[in-house]
Amino acid sequence: MKRGWLNRLFGNHGERIAARFLKQKGYRILRRQARGPFGEIDLIAKDADTIIFVEVKTRKSSVRGHPSEAVTYQKQRQISRAALAWLKKNNLLEHRCRFDVIAILHAPGEQPQIKHIIHAFEGTERG
Repeated sequence: MKRGWLNRLFGNHGERIAARFLKQKGYRILRRQARGPFGEIDLIAKDADTIIFVEVKTRKSSVRGHPSEAVTYQKQRQISRAALAWLKKNNLLEHRCRFDVIAILHAPGEQPQIKHIIHAFEGTERG
C-alpha cells in the first residue's frame, strides 16, 4: 500500500476515536468528513446550542512534535473558510460556533492519549 493511503486510514481511525470521545462527553456528532469547496472538516459536533468544528490530528508518536502543533495558521484559515461555507449552506450563520482540536497520540499496542483543546483558535474568515 502507498504511504498516503496508510496515513488516510490512520487518520480515519483517529476521527473515529475522537467522535467516540465527544459522544461520551455528551456532544452530538452532526457530520464526519464534511467536504466542501474550501476543504474538509474532520468532525462537526453540537454541544447544547454551540456548533463545534473539530480538527483531529493523530500520530503514533511525538517524535515530530505533538499532533496539535500540526494545526498551523494556514490550516486554521482553511477550516474557518470551510466552516463558514458549511454554516451558509445549512442556514446556520446565526448559531454560536467554535473551533476545537483533538490531538491523539496512539502508539501501536497502547491506549490512545487524547487531548481535547476547546476553543483552540478563532475563526479567521468573516462572512
